[in-house]
Amino acid sequence: MFKHNKGPFVKPNFHKISQLKEEDVDDDENIREVIVEHKSGFNTLEVLIIVVISIAFGVVVGCSLSIFRENYQNMNLSEPVKEMIAVYQNILDTYYKDVDGNDLSDAAINGMISSLDDPYSVYMDEDDSDVFNTTVDGSYVGIGVTVVASDTSDFIVIDVLDNSPAQKAGIEVGDVITEIDSKSVIGLTLDDISSLIKGKSGSKIKLTLLRGEDTLTKTVTRGNVELVSVVSKKYDNNIGYIYIQNFAANTYQQFKKELNKLEKQGITSLIIDVRSNPGGHLNQTKDILELFMDKNKVLYQVEFKEDKEKIKDETKASRDYPVVVLINSSSASASEILAASFQDSYSQATLVGETTYGKGTVQQAYSLTDGSSLKYTTERWLTPKGKWIDGKGVSPDYEVSLSDDYLNNPIEDNDSQLQKALKLLKNS
Repeated sequence: MFKHNKGPFVKPNFHKISQLKEEDVDDDENIREVIVEHKSGFNTLEVLIIVVISIAFGVVVGCSLSIFRENYQNMNLSEPVKEMIAVYQNILDTYYKDVDGNDLSDAAINGMISSLDDPYSVYMDEDDSDVFNTTVDGSYVGIGVTVVASDTSDFIVIDVLDNSPAQKAGIEVGDVITEIDSKSVIGLTLDDISSLIKGKSGSKIKLTLLRGEDTLTKTVTRGNVELVSVVSKKYDNNIGYIYIQNFAANTYQQFKKELNKLEKQGITSLIIDVRSNPGGHLNQTKDILELFMDKNKVLYQVEFKEDKEKIKDETKASRDYPVVVLINSSSASASEILAASFQDSYSQATLVGETTYGKGTVQQAYSLTDGSSLKYTTERWLTPKGKWIDGKGVSPDYEVSLSDDYLNNPIEDNDSQLQKALKLLKNS
């Protein structure tokens, strides 16, 4: 599902995380630029006002501009919105060529969002929305395989997720897909394969596979597949390590599970690695921070158009052992909130690595009835001490860059940032 930036570190079994799902998507840049506080759908009135879609809401095709205005003059809409709706309908009615109403509405939405001159406010069509939603939801309906196209145009399974429908059906890494529902895949693209594999939860798909010299047929029942965004490891000296790839809707539960596992193993300190973590759900970050901070500690602040609020820890849970947070220039959005919160509000925290990306705004995402969606900036976030890091980033306590040794041979021993963290905790 996810494609990392050129990795500044080695992660234990991270090939299980760096996977493409059936839709064969790459949302690294998309998710980098968003912290999602909420995701919801527009109701009829919101769609009408915000995106100027009027086809499905009683607009009579063929009415003139004057009649159209008359029909809507009693509605509780501003004059600019009425004008936009009138222009939309008039084009549909009188333009000399056939015009797709969905294309017009897409252009209108995109134009409004583009006029904000904000790189983090974007309109996404249905395909992009599917990618975005899968990324932030942390799960999707499918079978749980990674498929790539070889130089010989074979479609090869290179990963099968644990506990996925594909694994339960007996599909293995190295299997070559030759038919889908008895149809040959010769001449198809990865997008075609994706479309054929996608389907409703509970529906079945029959795959014909070549495994070595054997031809096999596997029937797989599509179901919910959970994406793994958190993994952990225990080092010597009772040092725990947790890597967070992004903050999906299920990241907190995965983090808490891995943290509990490490603490049962007797860890006395912890490394939290958010290098190249592009962000995600803000509430997931908040929930993770509340596992460590004392009650009523300020986790971060949010500033709206006319108001500011301090977000505080509301739980009794806390930790007091040393924590090192690993960051780099691709740590963005929610990962920067986590790093800044530890730096300002957790006395036993140390930041190691490089200055972060520098994204200090929060977006809100909405799904529209046609499957498209939009996200736009609604607020900016500040560190617990009130600093706005937008364009500046969060600075580490120990500035450590990766050496050429790591770039030439990316193993843990050559990961100078990780080794610095281990050394600090070993001596703590």
